[in-house]
Amino acid sequence: MVGVSIAWHLQQRGHQVTLVDRRQPGRETSFGNAGIIQREAVRPYAFPRDMKTILSVLPNRRVDIRYRAAGMMNAASPLLSYWHNSSSRLYQKIIPEWASLIQLCLKTHEPMIKAAGAEHLVRKEGWLEIYRTQARLDKRVREAEEARELYGVQFDVLDRAGIEGKEPDISSDIIGAIHWLDPWTVADPGALVSAYAEAFTQSGGELHQGVIQKVEQVGERWRVVTEAETLEADNVVVALGPWSGDWMKGLGYHFPTFVKRGYHMHYATQAPAKLHYWLMDAEVGYLLAPMNAGVRLTTGAELNRIESPADEQQLQAAEKVARTLFPLGERRDSTAWKGARPCLPDMKPVIGAAPRHPGLWLAFGHGHQGFTLGPATGQLLADMIEGKSTEIDMTPFRADRF
Repeated sequence: MVGVSIAWHLQQRGHQVTLVDRRQPGRETSFGNAGIIQREAVRPYAFPRDMKTILSVLPNRRVDIRYRAAGMMNAASPLLSYWHNSSSRLYQKIIPEWASLIQLCLKTHEPMIKAAGAEHLVRKEGWLEIYRTQARLDKRVREAEEARELYGVQFDVLDRAGIEGKEPDISSDIIGAIHWLDPWTVADPGALVSAYAEAFTQSGGELHQGVIQKVEQVGERWRVVTEAETLEADNVVVALGPWSGDWMKGLGYHFPTFVKRGYHMHYATQAPAKLHYWLMDAEVGYLLAPMNAGVRLTTGAELNRIESPADEQQLQAAEKVARTLFPLGERRDSTAWKGARPCLPDMKPVIGAAPRHPGLWLAFGHGHQGFTLGPATGQLLADMIEGKSTEIDMTPFRADRF
């Protein structure tokens, strides 16, 4: 989503743009997410700081977060920094910086949806964050009220009767919910990215499928070498998602990147049950979404190396709970989809110029929100490349902050 959105914005402004992807656009990280353009997500995901939560994670049986020892050791330094940045003092400073990006998400997706003719994929009815206990719901409502006051986030609070009016087939264990009203939901996230990519090529952009072998500066220009061809350009944008950090090492940069892996699976439903809204089981940590391919179950975070083999235990644990929440039918996928969210320890992406290489631009590290923030990133980075003023202050996202 991030790379395609940047390409689209630059092409719309009259630049000649070539997009290089090892697969068809929309088949990597953006393919597997929950499919929500999250206008309400004005708080980034912080690392747990309270001892009760940390102790509950240690047995490695939670649905919302799992870890592997090798993955934790591999990312020990950035994870420690992530924990540090999640302290109340630092986190409160990060929230408005992060929120400045989130507030751009709907108005930057909208023209791209229209240009791509993708309105049929998008619903503008919000989603439900559901709760089993009143105390947890009340705490979340207080956070929502603060988000409404500071950042214009809109929501309704539902009691049990309100839930039954919207989702009559979910478990009676659910006593209340927050209905986030602003976000848009997408019935096929990969298809939306593909539609954006097609709009890019129809406006004159070039799409080259190939594995990048080398990116190097030659004089004042840049050379990108794939297994099939060599391309030259005045500017290069690195938007390689979870692979960006490793690629930047070849150019002498060492960003503290790490990944949060995730899984999804699609299910049929047991007739006559029907799921109407995207549902986040907030106290457990998974999401159900009524997508074109079936009801998609997406997991929380798995702290592991990006290349490690899949481990479906987290998905299986989520499925076990989900079947008590809603009457899921059989699995529709032969194997679970696995992907990785590209993260940085201060919970903010890098968006802007590389410090030591003129013509090299960076856009990665969006964590859980690359799908939400791709078009906003595209608009902002295009402004920066053209030397124009940006809608928000880009200082918090500069590359040289690490």
